[in-house]
Amino acid sequence: MDKALESLISQYTISEVGDYENSLKEVVQYLALLGLWRAKFFEHAAFYGGTALRLFYGLRRFSEDMDFSLLKKSDDFNLPAYLTAIQKELEGFGFEMSVSKKEKRVETQIESAFIKGNTINNLLAISVPESYTTKIQKNKKLKVKIEVDVDPPGNAQYDVETLLTPIPFQVKLFSKPDLFAGKLHAVICRQWKTRIKGRDLYDFLWYLGNKTPCRLEHLQARMTQTENWSTDRKLGHDDVLGMLRDRLKAVNFEAAKEDVAPFIKDPHELDLWSMDFFLAAANRLTTVF
Repeated sequence: MDKALESLISQYTISEVGDYENSLKEVVQYLALLGLWRAKFFEHAAFYGGTALRLFYGLRRFSEDMDFSLLKKSDDFNLPAYLTAIQKELEGFGFEMSVSKKEKRVETQIESAFIKGNTINNLLAISVPESYTTKIQKNKKLKVKIEVDVDPPGNAQYDVETLLTPIPFQVKLFSKPDLFAGKLHAVICRQWKTRIKGRDLYDFLWYLGNKTPCRLEHLQARMTQTENWSTDRKLGHDDVLGMLRDRLKAVNFEAAKEDVAPFIKDPHELDLWSMDFFLAAANRLTTVF
């Protein structure tokens, strides 16, 4: 196995087969970022969402999808060119995976793609013992979804972070207050229907615990774009807190816990989850404009 890849994998604590699968998925995510950097993707786009928090800021839950946003609207953005760079990077490290664009059935501002590969074959590429791989279904697929917002809401600020493995490279991310704005937009405005996104709520608590303020200017831009804020008046702290409380009162917290449980190692992190707990936590929300 490549020494740089071995160094990347060594950061994970493995106790069961699921840990190997999650670590493989994260290695794929790191290599996808590396391929995008080589292709100069981050001159035009920034990384955000739960995977950004996980890979750069120590979020304790695993994350599946990779979310990006262009820095400004583009009608001629060519996603397949960047997918080719990801494919080349994965192949260079010995992985057998396909990277392909998802064809849209309806017109949206999101361009999507999937990285897919046979789980067992790619675990063997990182020298996972046979005693683990025999516990996995023969045809099980590893899948990482990539989404790029080609019509971003604007009013965002960015940071650049450096990774040192498998080689030194840099990734442009939304600033933490703007990352929080994106997450609060998801918590307040996402149409959960029958699939409660406990992962949104878990990340919300992470921001509060790390005393990250939410930047209202970016949150307002997101809410205006999705027609959840339709006035010219500036979005204020009390507006957000009121909408947040209303949403929390409607959450099925048992369903929320079921959603996030597969992505965390310590189930006791969810012991306190209830409407009263989250309403009390919401009072710790801080904002900047």
